[in-house]
Amino acid sequence: MPQPESKSDPTAKPGAPPKAQSGGSRRGAIAGLIIAAVILGIGLWLARNLTAASKMQDCLMSGRSNCNVIEPAR
Repeated sequence: MPQPESKSDPTAKPGAPPKAQSGGSRRGAIAGLIIAAVILGIGLWLARNLTAASKMQDCLMSGRSNCNVIEPAR
């Protein structure tokens, strides 16, 4: 007895790979982009804080007693 053919896209060519759903791949790409942006933001924040701490430590190690950062008046 012949087996019935599986239901598939009638416009698809025989032997061609099935079409991938684009919704799932876009979600993954957007999630990856958001994760990369968050990691970049954390890295920039960490770099700025470490730079400020390093400058403060350099000031204190040089023997100065007034190492406070003075903000310019606007």
